[in-house]
Amino acid sequence: MIHKNKYYTLVSILFGCSIFFMQSCSSNKKVTENNISSKKIDFQQYKTNNILVGATLNYDELNTIEEKLFLKDFKYLTPANAAKQSRIHPQPNKWNWTFIDDFIAFANKNKLAVRLHGPISPQASKWAKKDNRTAKELETNLIEFTTAFAKRYNNEPSVVWMDVVNETILANGKWFGPKKGTNQWENPWLKIGLDENGFPKYILKAFEIATKHAQNIKLVYNQNAGMEDIMWNKVKETILYIRSKGYRVDGIGWQAHLLLGAKRKDFVDNIDETMLKLGNLIDWAHENDLAFHVTELDFLIKNKDLNKKKSELLIQKKVYQKIVNVLLEKGKNGEVSLNLWDIGERSKKGTGKFQSIYDEDFKPNPAYEVIKNVLQTDKK
Repeated sequence: MIHKNKYYTLVSILFGCSIFFMQSCSSNKKVTENNISSKKIDFQQYKTNNILVGATLNYDELNTIEEKLFLKDFKYLTPANAAKQSRIHPQPNKWNWTFIDDFIAFANKNKLAVRLHGPISPQASKWAKKDNRTAKELETNLIEFTTAFAKRYNNEPSVVWMDVVNETILANGKWFGPKKGTNQWENPWLKIGLDENGFPKYILKAFEIATKHAQNIKLVYNQNAGMEDIMWNKVKETILYIRSKGYRVDGIGWQAHLLLGAKRKDFVDNIDETMLKLGNLIDWAHENDLAFHVTELDFLIKNKDLNKKKSELLIQKKVYQKIVNVLLEKGKNGEVSLNLWDIGERSKKGTGKFQSIYDEDFKPNPAYEVIKNVLQTDKK
């Protein structure tokens, strides 16, 4: 057993070179590459300017104008919340695969590359969030769901990536855990406990299962918040630790809900410094054989006044261009992707509206021009 203080000292040293952990997972990485099914969609053909760009659709947007706008521009799909545990496995003896299976059929029909946004996250079932759930009950629930999920979609040709865990760490660097009641935003899985080195057992178990049963899918560690150093250092540390156990991690995801939360104002107020941090994070990912995915890009606008809203939409365009510029540069050195959350506007109760690239009437807003320019075929 490694003493906890000694372990953290070792990891802090390894951040400089990552040699030990890279060596410990190199053979696992080679096995992974050999196992990726040749029947999978070749997402590389959908890249433009070294970036794969896509968007989400909600289930009720299928067969609507949102679907038409999506298919006009994109070949990379995230089925919003249809792959969450709360939707698929709301109770231990209840399953509902209808929504996500309809999305898979839609993707296969249109030859789309898919990232499944699930399975272990705060969007767990209310059964799992009940305060009387024991660690053993939660672990059993996690194992049965993650195993069924991985096995079901491992050989689907359209499914290229899956978020194994989502929103695990708070902006202050602490583990995101449970809260009282069932209606709050919480992560019940932390109740399963920590291992001898202080890492959540649920994260390790989820990647263990995905490594075993999703050999044909690229595995993503998805995270939210801004560019907080303390949080991302813990993400890095955790990924290296997962790999040291022999489990596979293929990419980092970052939820870019801009201006949601205090620190994400840095993308407007301290944009150049923030872009430097984003670029450094992507460099770390590529240096450690990880893809980098911007998984949920939208922009929160609070003003209802039309003129002020127009001004904020121009700020959104400027920020999107800065992010895209970083991705264009880093895409030369490793895999990057950009995923827009929704197509149009999305209301945030009591806060404002999240803007994507179309307004409420589905007319392009200024940020659409940024995305359109990326989607243009590479100039030879």
